[in-house]
Formats: sequence, structure tokens, C-alpha cells
Amino acid sequence: MKRHSIFLRTGCTLPARLDPLREPFGEKWMLVEQITAHVFDTMIRQAGWHSIWMPGSYSRRGFGLTTENATHSAVTRALNMVPRQFNAAELDSIHVARYLGFCVADVTVSPREVQQYAPVEGLPQTAYAR
Repeated sequence: MKRHSIFLRTGCTLPARLDPLREPFGEKWMLVEQITAHVFDTMIRQAGWHSIWMPGSYSRRGFGLTTENATHSAVTRALNMVPRQFNAAELDSIHVARYLGFCVADVTVSPREVQQYAPVEGLPQTAYAR
């Protein structure tokens, strides 16, 4: 998992011809494998759908014996804070530090919405794009 990874809420509907590899991540989320947020956004828009960056972000801290465990814990906790009305999230930042045999990860995720129809008719789509 890297910065700008995309997570989809379990059950998130995507365009018919878009089926990226996904890996379960916790109980409610799927990690889109090997596709950054920018590439994912382009794929969604090429399919005629909308990938909308929503204002706000959620930061959480996780602990573990390895960098991976600490990061996984922090991301899971941050994703659990994303309101249910948003069906996607982007991993904005990851900072990991080691302290006396354990790791501490601080992460920030931003909510996104993937949908077929424009959210507000009449406004340019770029007003919503990141």
C-alpha cells in the first residue's frame, strides 16, 4: 500500500467495463491493487462516470511490531471514520516511526465518491475534481 492508493467500500458499484484487481481490506473496504488515485480517476472518467474528491480528511494512528502492521492498523482506523455516504477513499499520507522495537504509523485518508451521474447539474465537473 502506497500514498494515493484507492480504497472502495465493499459493494461499491463501478462502470461495467471497469473491474480492477481488488484485495479485501478489513471488513468494509477493498484496496484497489496497483492503481493510483490519478489513474483510477482517469479510468472512471473515461467510462463516463464521476470520481469526486470530497472535502475533509480523516487521520488516525496505528501501532505494530512491523511497518506493515502499524500502517494497516492506522489505515483501517482512518477508513472506519469515513462517513457511510462515501463509497471510496484515497490514502493521502503515511508517516511511520520506530520506537524501541515497535512502529507507529500516522495516516490520512480523504473521502471520495464514485458515481454514474454528476452530483449537481450545471456546474463544471472540474469543480469537484482534485
